[in-house]
Amino acid sequence: MLEVKMQQERLTIGELAHRTGVATSALRYWEERGLLPAPARVSGQRRYPPSAVGLVGEILLLRDVGFKLRDLKALITARSSAVDGWRELAQRKLTELDERIAQSQAARTAIAHALACPHEDIHECPNFGSVTAARLAGSPLRQAHPH
Repeated sequence: MLEVKMQQERLTIGELAHRTGVATSALRYWEERGLLPAPARVSGQRRYPPSAVGLVGEILLLRDVGFKLRDLKALITARSSAVDGWRELAQRKLTELDERIAQSQAARTAIAHALACPHEDIHECPNFGSVTAARLAGSPLRQAHPH
């Protein structure tokens, strides 16, 4: 009776896919990468514990906030080992996101200035010329483009 109840509590890969909205191929891939623990097998079929739904949700959330799959295993391992390693990984991601935001803001400002430029031909614009020269000299866009 207990064995039957345990099997009922386990999810097939199709059920896990249905509950999480993640393709079975992705679940298999995540299992291969070590993001999902290898499930028990019943008659050759994968059987996941109900907690796998939450783990898949965590993987989706971490991916949505910008972590690459290659980083997720380290992050999940660090969180489950009760070490502050996950904080270091999260801080690095936050720094990376801040840099990407600053780069995107600089790009947006440059494009807005180009659209507002009074010169008919952008190549006649002295700002465009100076930014181009600064980029060729190795300055990143954030430094090359005047604010």
